[in-house]
Amino acid sequence: MAGALTGLRVLEIVGVGPGPFAAMMLADHGAEVLRIHPPRSRAPLASLDGPADVLARSRPSIALDLKAPEGRAALVTLAACAEALIEGFRPGVAERLGIGPAECHAVNPALVYGRMTGWGQDGPLAETAGHDINYVALTGALHAIGSADKPEPPLNLLGDFGGGGLVLAFGMLAAILSARATGRGQVVDTAMTDGVALLSAMIHGLRAGGEWPGGRGDNLLDGGAPFYGTYACADGRFVAVGAIEPPFFAALCDGLGLDPAGFEPRLDRALWPGHRARIAAAFATAPRDHWARVFHGTDACVTPVLDWDEAIGHPHNRARGTFAAPGGIPQPAPAPRLSATPAAAPRPPERPAANGDLLAAWGLDPDRQAALRRAGILTP
Repeated sequence: MAGALTGLRVLEIVGVGPGPFAAMMLADHGAEVLRIHPPRSRAPLASLDGPADVLARSRPSIALDLKAPEGRAALVTLAACAEALIEGFRPGVAERLGIGPAECHAVNPALVYGRMTGWGQDGPLAETAGHDINYVALTGALHAIGSADKPEPPLNLLGDFGGGGLVLAFGMLAAILSARATGRGQVVDTAMTDGVALLSAMIHGLRAGGEWPGGRGDNLLDGGAPFYGTYACADGRFVAVGAIEPPFFAALCDGLGLDPAGFEPRLDRALWPGHRARIAAAFATAPRDHWARVFHGTDACVTPVLDWDEAIGHPHNRARGTFAAPGGIPQPAPAPRLSATPAAAPRPPERPAANGDLLAAWGLDPDRQAALRRAGILTP
């Protein structure tokens, strides 16, 4: 069965992190994505053409030297056959190379030109370097994450992949729908700072409503509330508790052998430290997996904190097929689940290979391919 995005052609100029993640999501759901890889000697990471590069799955790759004029001209030719293009250069780089929106729209006015950066295409910081932790910090989100003592980076999932890749994928599809209706393409300016700010919309609402009054580690969803956080068990492993609503909290107390009446008023922040200490003492009396069994199937909202390997083997994840292992490399399966046009099983990453028939279908005729190979611009 064909995926929902079958027939969509996307050029991906290979980068690191959020751009490839967005392209992977499109390919997972059936888009024909062609990766434009730099010559191997200039690849940004050694694994970019290896089997462990999960973000490169399910799509072919060619190595094209964009520093050569003929390579850049070839890219513009390929763009003429695409509905969308994704790049992650710093602002101005694509324009200096001659592969920016103007050049691509000149040959394909309906092209959706996706741009992935940390700071965006404009603004005082646009041309400066940064990483996930910097983008998350500038939005205020990092201030709210971690212990009361100091903020802690949430891996690079919040900025790179949540505020970056996911938002880019959404923006690309929105612009593609518009282009199909109007015949006019556009630029999708995706900044991780914008995306992280967007992800924090609910927290801004809670703050405006007076329901997020405390500092870090003193609020409803940041570990401040005793009924929403993690607790150490007797074996040094942890459980996660999300028993916010009264019936769920009652189920938590029942499993721990505690009287829920002893925690009233539950929402009095002055009482939270004492409440947390009582719950912590109860969890500390038995190992993690004991509590996993006690709370399994209940509405107490208690789950074990699993490590990476445990998560892959958990019965719920196995039953849903949450993880896959194409080429023997464990990794998340495509998401979300579409009932009528489900995503196909992911394929292992492919090394760059200049497939002649594929490139011909993308507008590079055999003679031009041969000339690019002789010049060492298209490899191998």
